[in-house]
Amino acid sequence: MAEAKKSLKMVPCGGCGSKNFIPSDLPKFQTIPCNKCGHPVMMAVRLRHFELREFIAAGGMGSVYRAFDTVLQRLVAVKLMKKEMAEDPGSMESFYREARAAAGLNHTNIVHIYAFDEVDEQQFLVMELADAGSLDNRIEKEGRVDELYVLDVGIKMASALDCALKKKLLHLDLKPANILFNTDGEPKLVDFGLAQRIDVEKEKDSALFGTPYYIAPERISEQREDHRSDIYSLAGTLYHALTGHVPFDAPDMNDVAMAHVNTPLTAPSLVVPEISKETNEAILTAMAKAPDERYQSYDEFIMAMTAARSHLLVKRFRPNG
Repeated sequence: MAEAKKSLKMVPCGGCGSKNFIPSDLPKFQTIPCNKCGHPVMMAVRLRHFELREFIAAGGMGSVYRAFDTVLQRLVAVKLMKKEMAEDPGSMESFYREARAAAGLNHTNIVHIYAFDEVDEQQFLVMELADAGSLDNRIEKEGRVDELYVLDVGIKMASALDCALKKKLLHLDLKPANILFNTDGEPKLVDFGLAQRIDVEKEKDSALFGTPYYIAPERISEQREDHRSDIYSLAGTLYHALTGHVPFDAPDMNDVAMAHVNTPLTAPSLVVPEISKETNEAILTAMAKAPDERYQSYDEFIMAMTAARSHLLVKRFRPNG
């Protein structure tokens, strides 16, 4: 007897919009490549009143899906924690920390947290959807990001970090991949998994976490950190976007980290001569080796970037003025 034909269901691709017919018995969260663009396509999965429709990205802690809130009738992002991570107290604490830290912040440029829940031992976080790529994607695609655009993002991220600081929080993992964009092009700061409260004393021998390409030197050499460490990392992120190169690079990650401590920073304008003097000076000041030589507040950094932006606008639109 011939084998019965498998039941198929039509699912649109979130990448290109083309129709895909996939087996209706495809296991939960399993994806198959779109027949046109290769983007992962999956069957919808229901968690509470959230319908997970499309895989967005995967990270160390879990996977993020585009989902539909059937009660409030809106698109959201759902971050599922890996089940094996749930058995690790350290991973669970990081997941809870991210949820609690971001949930206490109300800022246009910080991704809003809507809910934290568990179904069948599956922990998940429901967040504002920001699925129009990241600053990292933009750097990869464009090589160098437009200076005016970088300043706009920098000003908004500094404001977001200032909001976190007023709630006594340090982000401690600023990098291009943690700046996402929504469909309106608005940048959103994400991933508070490493966030620390400034009023909680850090243990002397605690592990050091963060991305070596953007980490502040004092976090490596002296194992201390404050909001000026986030200012340094934000500036390092903007440096990468402006020049297309990370501030320091080496084959070994330990060498990258130590370069922040020991190696003089190459000025952005020496990498890309077109970068304006004002932007160049703002980045150099924000990335001074000694925290006391940096901007001492986000307001100072924002004012420097705003001034650089104004000079750039005058040069672009009144070149002979």
